[in-house]
Amino acid sequence: MTAVAPGIDEVRALRRALDDSIYTTPLVRCGGIELAMDDGTRVWGKLEFLQRTGTFKARGALANLLALSPEQRQQGVTAVSAGNHAIATAFAAKALGSTAKVVMTGSANPYRIEACKGYGAEVVVVDDVHEAFAVASRIEQEEGRYFVHPFEGPAVAAGTGTIGLEICEQLADFDAVIVPIGGGGLMAGIASAVRQLRPSVQVIGVEPGGANTMRLSFDAGEPRSIDRVRTIADSLGAPYAMPYSFELCRANVDRLVEVDDLALRKAMGFLFQRMKIAVEPACAASTATLLGPLREELAGKRVVLVFCGSNIDWATFAEQVIVED
Repeated sequence: MTAVAPGIDEVRALRRALDDSIYTTPLVRCGGIELAMDDGTRVWGKLEFLQRTGTFKARGALANLLALSPEQRQQGVTAVSAGNHAIATAFAAKALGSTAKVVMTGSANPYRIEACKGYGAEVVVVDDVHEAFAVASRIEQEEGRYFVHPFEGPAVAAGTGTIGLEICEQLADFDAVIVPIGGGGLMAGIASAVRQLRPSVQVIGVEPGGANTMRLSFDAGEPRSIDRVRTIADSLGAPYAMPYSFELCRANVDRLVEVDDLALRKAMGFLFQRMKIAVEPACAASTATLLGPLREELAGKRVVLVFCGSNIDWATFAEQVIVED
């Protein structure tokens, strides 16, 4: 298939439509990272963990629900998630007068489950992500609820494209942007928007080595799946890639990089020390990439790191983080 990316005017129109429901998150200079690198690299962070619901996911969820008819919203929605997308779908449903019944895995952080319930969602807990999609499909068929996909489709890409739009409006000149990849919905939108507005910028995706579905898909030339997610970065643990987001990524992403869990845990500690923020592993992925495999290549460049979100409790953070001397 040939996927058509949302045009930048479409993304701008959606951003205006979402204006009362989401924040324009800060793009801040990361002096602590620059000082530690000490190689002339200038670094900015797009702080999507300050977005409504704590992650970028609110953008795509709201975009999906806005695209529904009043009758469809009345029927309600369903979703599958390790947490962040479920929270965002619950939030969007409440904000737009709908209802949500979300399916989460047993490994989901209890903090995230309670956050979903706090927005009024009914939560169904199952064993693993493959079962979760099957259960959500059954809910969709039996109850007539609309399935809000966590990363696939034009509405998601338009929603995440608003992040790319904001970055380009907030920073006139930059050389590279590093974006975490799970299913690819975040990257699909950001990459498409940045490519339209700043065609010379290098767009770099980062995956955890234990959930490298996009790398496998790029290598195969078509969407591929993995048998099991093997990473602490559960927010990036998509079990498969899908055609639309895959095609947008393949068309607009310059390169993919993988980082392991050890690098993610160290990056969490680094950010806690240098920027005084406690983030989940997925949120640390862009930093792990800059500090690790791309450090020499991007030395002296102007780099934007996307901090995709952070819904993590202190006990889990303390268990996962590695703080180095």
